[in-house]
Amino acid sequence: MQEILTVSQLNDNIKYILEETFGFVWVEGEISNLRRPQSGHIYFTLKDEQSQVRAVYFRQFGRYRQGLSFELEEGLRVVCRVKVSVYPPRGEYQLIVESAEPRGIGALQKLFEQLKARLAAEGLFDEQYKKSIPFLPSAIGVITSPTGAVIRDILNVTRRRFSSVDLIIAPVRVQGTEAAGEIIQALRNLHADGRADVIIIARGGGSLEDFAPFNDEAVAREIFRSSIPIISAVGHETDFTICDFVADLRAPTPSAAAEMAVPERKDLRQKLRKLDSRMKVALRRYLEEKNGALEDLKARIKDPRRLLADWQIHLDVLRDRLKVSFDHRKKNLYNELGRLELRFLHRSPLRLVEREKEKINNINKDLQGHFGRRLFLLKERVLKNTTLLESLNPLQVLRRGYSITRRLTDNIIVRRADALRIGDDISIQLARGCIDAKVQKISQE
Repeated sequence: MQEILTVSQLNDNIKYILEETFGFVWVEGEISNLRRPQSGHIYFTLKDEQSQVRAVYFRQFGRYRQGLSFELEEGLRVVCRVKVSVYPPRGEYQLIVESAEPRGIGALQKLFEQLKARLAAEGLFDEQYKKSIPFLPSAIGVITSPTGAVIRDILNVTRRRFSSVDLIIAPVRVQGTEAAGEIIQALRNLHADGRADVIIIARGGGSLEDFAPFNDEAVAREIFRSSIPIISAVGHETDFTICDFVADLRAPTPSAAAEMAVPERKDLRQKLRKLDSRMKVALRRYLEEKNGALEDLKARIKDPRRLLADWQIHLDVLRDRLKVSFDHRKKNLYNELGRLELRFLHRSPLRLVEREKEKINNINKDLQGHFGRRLFLLKERVLKNTTLLESLNPLQVLRRGYSITRRLTDNIIVRRADALRIGDDISIQLARGCIDAKVQKISQE
């Protein structure tokens, strides 16, 4: 009997055969049915005019892999490096995407627009970060191809306009897969060299594919980090690249970039001559005005001897006024001193002491009279209270022949005869002494 496989076993075998047979392959197609679930993975269908196949781009560690430098969109044509696999639960084979690149002019334009929007949102194009181009640089760094018309145009323009300016040429490739890395390294080399006051990044015209290195995100960020002002001169006047937007200044052509970086020596000389002429005219006018002012001052200045006599008279007047003022002040001080002496006599410490002693004597007399009267009243009150207490003293009653009888068992005063019984021990308190007795007879009357 032949071996019977389960559906799962069959799918697993197919998965193994496909993965071992194909490994990694490049597949070109158009994206459709694009989905981005919350898991972060990207699911889509890759199709051409006749067929289609499912594909997935897995998310790793919270971010997409480095193999995807742009946003996948519906209808975009791409070339993907994929691994052929099978999804066993559904028995469908699919492509696991490792990396992707846009394909065709439309895809490159889409990639360009995506990168431009993202960098603009981060502020890499903002005017506040643009550095001013120096007026007359001592050295200019040029990043371009060492062959071709671009470098010759820049050399001709700078030699014609200001031949003493040094050019530091950093040769790079301006198209191809390795061009972006060489441009970045050239920028770093010019910064390390330190001689360039401004840098020109240039290349001639071309297609959108040719401009790919100048639309590279890493190149754009390296330009943004540059501490040296950068002029971008890529392509013709109608061509725009990411490099143009990030650079401090965009030139429509490489020749125009050289003109922007270097002033015209002839124009500078002519401007200096005009400034020299204007400065001489202004200086001559200034001297004439000052000479006129000096003549006016000379006419207003008097004979020094007359000035000295006037100051002498003024000094005598001030001396007389000072003497009068001093005498008046002296008189006022004498009067003030007399008033102070009188006030001091009225406020002499001896007189104050005598006055306070008199007050103390009066207070002492008042206190003695007050305490005497108070003592007399207290004595009268004590005497009255003593007499009252004597009248209320029980012993006074006993002295008139009365007595106090107490029951010895509980020491209670007996007020009624029926409170006792025959045989009770009692104590009789007299005015003098005490008698203990026993009850032998009780009468209720």
